[in-house]
Amino acid sequence: MAETKREIERKYEATGETPLPDLTRVPGVSETVDRGVMELDAVYYDTPDLRLAADALTLRRRTGGGDAGWHVKFPVAAGVRDEIRAPLSDTLPGELAGLLRSRVRGGTVVPVVRLRSARDVRHLLAADGTLLAELSVDTVHAERLPGGPTATWTEIEVELADDIDPALLDAVGKRLRKAGIHPSDSPSKLARALAETSPEPAAAAVTGPAAAPETDPTAGEPGTPAKPGTAGAAVLAYVREQAAAIVALDPAVRRDLPDALHQLRVACRRLRSAFKTYRRVLDRDVTDPVGDELKWLAGELGVARDQEVLDARLRARVADLPRDLTLGPVNTRLRRRNAALGRSARRRALAALDSARHLALLDTLDALLAAPPLRKAARRDARTVLAHAVRKDHARLGGRIEHALSLAPGHERDLALHDARKAAKRARYATEAARPTLGKPAKRLAKRVKAVQSLLGEHQDAVVARAALREFAITAHGVGEPAFTWGLLYGREEAAAAAAQRKLPRVWARASAPELRAALTR
Repeated sequence: MAETKREIERKYEATGETPLPDLTRVPGVSETVDRGVMELDAVYYDTPDLRLAADALTLRRRTGGGDAGWHVKFPVAAGVRDEIRAPLSDTLPGELAGLLRSRVRGGTVVPVVRLRSARDVRHLLAADGTLLAELSVDTVHAERLPGGPTATWTEIEVELADDIDPALLDAVGKRLRKAGIHPSDSPSKLARALAETSPEPAAAAVTGPAAAPETDPTAGEPGTPAKPGTAGAAVLAYVREQAAAIVALDPAVRRDLPDALHQLRVACRRLRSAFKTYRRVLDRDVTDPVGDELKWLAGELGVARDQEVLDARLRARVADLPRDLTLGPVNTRLRRRNAALGRSARRRALAALDSARHLALLDTLDALLAAPPLRKAARRDARTVLAHAVRKDHARLGGRIEHALSLAPGHERDLALHDARKAAKRARYATEAARPTLGKPAKRLAKRVKAVQSLLGEHQDAVVARAALREFAITAHGVGEPAFTWGLLYGREEAAAAAAQRKLPRVWARASAPELRAALTR
C-alpha cells in the first residue's frame, strides 16, 4: 500500500572538503547528532522522451536507507514535493503506475539514470530531543543509462522534519550562506544528473511531447510558428494551459486531493468552452469532436463532484438547525446516502481516467496542439478577435437571462435559469481566456460575470437540494420516521432559490453595464 510524505528541503552546493558550520548557533537547534553514512542506490525511470522530467516528476526504485522502495515525487512548490512510496518490488507497482498514466499514456518507462550516493547524515535536535531537520552531505555518482556518460558531485541537503516550522530552514540556510555554502542551481539530483550526463543540449533533454510549436498553416508553410500578438497565438496559449491542467490534475484526482476533482472538471469545461467561443480561430470541424470527448469526461467526473457539493450543502443546512428541529435519524441518513453514492461516483470517475477513451483524448489534445487547425481569423490582431468573441458570449448570456426572467416562477423558469448558468460559465471562461490580451477591462468583466454565475449556481444548488430532500422525506415517511426536518429543509431551499431570483436583476445589471463591454476595445 502506497504512503505519502510531504518533503520540504533545501539543497546547497558543496565539495568533499566543504566544512559545515556550527549549526547549534541556529535558533532552536540545541544539538547535532552524527547518524553515520548510508549507501543509497537508485535507478530513475522515465519515458524515452523524458515526459516525467519535463513536468518535474521523478520515479525511482531505491535500495539502501530506511525508505527503500519505489518512489514517485510530485512538485508542490519551490523546495516542496509530495513523495508517494510503495514497497520494494521487481516491477513498478500498479498504484504508482496509475499516478503516471496521464503522462506515460500507453507507453512504458525505462531506466534513464542511476544514482549511487554516500549519504553522511546529521540530525538537528531541539533541547527536548525533538528532531527538527536532517542534514546530509551526499557524494553522488550519476550514470546515464544504458551505459552513458557519468558525473560526480557533492551536495548538502537539509530536509525539514514533520510538523516543524519551515522558518527553521531559512535560519539554517542563513547560517550555511555565512559559511560560504550557497544554494544549488539544480532543483533535484535527477535534474542535475540529466543535465550533466545528457548527450544532447540540456533544454532538449527534458522537453516533453506537449512542447511542440504553435503553428499557423494559413500564414505560410505548415509548421510556421503562430505570430505573437495574433488571435491564433492567444487562443492556443489558453488551450495549451487547459490541456496541461487536465494532464496534471489526473494524478491529483487519483490521490483524492482536495478540490482536484472539481478543478479537473473545470479544466475540461474551460477547454470545451474555448473551442466554442473561438471557433473563428480554431476550425470546429476538428474541435467539435474533441469538445464532445471533453463533455464526456466532465460528465463522468461530474457525478462525484455533484455528490460532494450536495452532501456538503445538506450537512451545513442540518448543522444550522436547532436541535429541537432535528427530528429522526437525519444525520445517519445523510451519511449513508453519501457513503453509498460517493463510493460509486468515485469508482466511476477513476474508471473514466483509466479508460482507453481518456488516453485517446489526451493524445488528441497533443496532436491538436502540435498541428492546430487555425482558420483565417487566427492571423488577425488578438485584441480585435478576442474582444468580439467575448462581447458575443456576453450578449448570449444576456438573452438567456432575459428569457428566464420573462417566465413565471416554477419548473420552466428553473430550467431556463440553469441554461443561463451554463451561458454565464461560457462568458466567464471566454473573458478569462482573453484577459492576457485585453488586460484590466477583461478582468473587471470576468469578475462581474463570475458574480452572475455564482448566483445562478446558488439557485441551481437549491433546486437540486430540493429534489434530494423530497426523496429523503418520502423515504422517511415510508418507514415511519419523522419527515418534519426534511420538509423544513425543503422550505429553506425553496426560499434560497427565490432569494437568488430576486437578486439576479441587480447582479446582472452590474455585469451588463455598457461601459464594461465598451472598455474591451479601448
